[in-house]
Formats: sequence, C-alpha cells, structure tokens
Amino acid sequence: MTQFANMLNVVKMYRRLLTKYPIIVQATQAGTLMALGDQLAQNLIERRQIKDLDFIRTAQFASIGFFIAGPVTRTWYGILDKYIGSKGGVVVLKKVTCDQLLFAPAFLGALLSTIGVLQGNDLEHIKIKLYNEYPDILKSNYKLWPMVQLFNFYFIPLQYQVLLVQSVALLWNTYISYRTNLGNNDRYYKVNTNL
Repeated sequence: MTQFANMLNVVKMYRRLLTKYPIIVQATQAGTLMALGDQLAQNLIERRQIKDLDFIRTAQFASIGFFIAGPVTRTWYGILDKYIGSKGGVVVLKKVTCDQLLFAPAFLGALLSTIGVLQGNDLEHIKIKLYNEYPDILKSNYKLWPMVQLFNFYFIPLQYQVLLVQSVALLWNTYISYRTNLGNNDRYYKVNTNL
C-alpha cells in the first residue's frame, strides 16, 4: 500500500509543479525523454558498447528537448487551444490539420537543422542532409503523428498533451537520433548539384 501512496504523492507533486511551472516542467520532461531516445538509439539500434556511447550526443538531444521541443510544443498547443478551441470533433480535426500541415514540417526542419549545427556541420552539409533525409523523415512523421494527435487533442487535457506526445516521441526520438547520426555513411552525404 505504501508504494501506491508514494506513487500518488509523485503524481500530486507533478500536477502541482505542472500548474505552477508549466513550461519548465514540460521542457524538463522533453529533454529527459529526448536524451533517453538517443540512448535507446545508441544502445539498441546502433548496438554500441558502454565505452563507445556518445554522451555529448545525448546531452545535445537533451538540450534540444529542454530548450526547443518542450517549450515550443507547449506554446504551439496553447495557440491551437486559444484560437481553435479545445472541445469537439471538428475542433480536433482542425487542430490535427494545423499541427500536421503547419507545425510538423517546420518543426522537423528546425529540429534536423539544429541537430546538424550541434554535430558541427557547416551550412552546405546541413542543406545536403536536409535534402537527403527530410522527405523520408516527414513521410515517417505522417505514418505516426496524425493518429497520435487525434487521440491527444480529443482525450487529453491541454496541460498533459506535451507529456503524452513526449512519451510517444520516445520511440520517435530514437528514430530521429538514429537517422540523423547516419552521417558517417557516405550515401547520406552525396552532393546533389541541384541544391
């Protein structure tokens, strides 16, 4: 019974902190889950040994979550809620449409560019990586996120929407980490003269 009581206390504390400091709490959870996604990519997909783990890369993903993904996503959901509403099927469809046609493509481009900058790539290299990777990653986005966002906007209160998205994004962040770190493979860096 004490474990259940402890869990309830943690939930209550989370709710209090979320109410008092929504951006900081959501930024922290986004940073933590993005770092975890990178570690999953390194450990489970890339099969790195502990001595070969790139903790700087993990810290970069954490900082992207803390400084960009968490605050930007929370702000975006607030804008959607303010200007489109929060209840009803039509409202949810409008929110998902705006999210997937406006926010997702722009945010994904900014995310991939930020990762490129943190990897130390120059502008030309970032453009090449975007040209080669962005379309496939955006297609993958559309296979997952519209359904997640339908559920999120319909069932989840605004203050918990970032938590749900970041929880699902644990797998998405693993995929993004893996895809954006395939950079040492020459096929991803071929210069396209049409750029």
